[in-house]
Amino acid sequence: MDTKVAPNSYVDVHCHLLPGLDDGAKDWAQTVAMARIAVDETIQTVIATPHQLGSYSQNHGQQIRQLAREAQDVLNHENVALRVLPGADVRIEDCMVPELVTGKILTLADQGKHVLLELPHELYFSLTPVLKELEANQFVGILSHPERNHGLLHDRKPIRSLVDQGCLMQITAGSLLGNFGKASQSLAEWMIQQRLVHFVATDAHGDKSRRPHMRRAFECIIQLSDEQNAWNLCFRNGHKISLGQDIAQGIHVPMDNLSSSWFGWKWNRRQKNIAV
Repeated sequence: MDTKVAPNSYVDVHCHLLPGLDDGAKDWAQTVAMARIAVDETIQTVIATPHQLGSYSQNHGQQIRQLAREAQDVLNHENVALRVLPGADVRIEDCMVPELVTGKILTLADQGKHVLLELPHELYFSLTPVLKELEANQFVGILSHPERNHGLLHDRKPIRSLVDQGCLMQITAGSLLGNFGKASQSLAEWMIQQRLVHFVATDAHGDKSRRPHMRRAFECIIQLSDEQNAWNLCFRNGHKISLGQDIAQGIHVPMDNLSSSWFGWKWNRRQKNIAV
């Protein structure tokens, strides 16, 4: 199978495709079914991100690497044109950075650079010490699904500060479609319009629910911002991750300038129809 990334395909940087490691795919049949859905969605590359640390401290980097290779072999045998790269969805713990250095905890695409960070869903705590420790060890943090974190849903102000500190942001495609409730949808839309998002990913867990869908989210991003931004969030930035390349922070919309701009007028008008 040709594993080159096509110019008109999506790169999914967060997907629980590997079987038997966490609350994602249960077996190889489900892995193949999820991969077929991804290909139908024109996703060509998936970074498989089983949970590590937290409740999944037993998942070791070498085990994930091996299973990703096996997944690629299975999909090649099934003629499913999907490239699978190893990674992890890492719960933030004190041991995280030392184990990233040793390779026990995986970076995205195993490139030794970008770390997908998972907060507890029910609360937010300051990530400044974590981001500083990551930077000191040449890692870059990517916060997974901030729009679904209860603390950030209550107070979204830390999001802008995190981006200013160099933290990248990944929102879930389903959040833009309302699959996680109106509040998460509102926050995801706000983040897109404020240019505070660097990746949109499926965070898929199965083939029946939380499936690897991307196309409708791509269309939502175009409506909320523009087509170039949609391609950056769904393809270009993910492709750079797969190569271990730097991601541009981009220019976000300052809150002080929002209310007086045409963009702010459009945003405020839209907010009347969106639950907070």
